[in-house]
Amino acid sequence: MTERTFVDTNVWVYTVDDADPAKQARARATVAPGPDVDLVVSAQVLTEFYVVTTRKLARPLTPEAGAALVEQLARLPVVPLDARLVTAALAGSREWAISPWDALIIRAAEAAGCERLLSEDLAHGAVYGSVRVENPFRS
Repeated sequence: MTERTFVDTNVWVYTVDDADPAKQARARATVAPGPDVDLVVSAQVLTEFYVVTTRKLARPLTPEAGAALVEQLARLPVVPLDARLVTAALAGSREWAISPWDALIIRAAEAAGCERLLSEDLAHGAVYGSVRVENPFRS
């Protein structure tokens, strides 16, 4: 059975950020294609990935390289953002006492039918709605 797994921006960023080689290796292993895992992202993740990798890394990517990587990520299932998803995320943000941005990631994961969210930004093991958070960098 294939498990749909939503991958947060931070995991994708570590795949190209060479500032921490151990984290980079772990991130790459985490998102490596496999027969039983279907990775999912959202339009938010694509945008955040581009901004972080081209502007915020110690050694940022060129805009062209960042855009090329976004095009590769866009081959995965991508959850589009719309007013319904944003409204649900705002309600989740209030209910769970987390940022609207994190709640939008969770709502996108739910919309894609993912029960698992790989992220360093939320508490490992926490469950929000129908989504369980796993930190792939946790020892």
